[in-house]
Amino acid sequence: MTDTVISVLMLTGVALTGGAAYVFRMGDKRRALLMLVAALVMFANVAVWLVPVK
Repeated sequence: MTDTVISVLMLTGVALTGGAAYVFRMGDKRRALLMLVAALVMFANVAVWLVPVK
């Protein structure tokens, strides 16, 4: 189950990053920045979950 959640988060983060690039080209810089921040939060969550625990 955890593998599925991590995969979905990674795919969503990549989609948000691509969407942010598209929205930035259309001229909406504020929405693009918010999409990038959301993607970074998702990537950070995945990084925290994958850190090995003793």
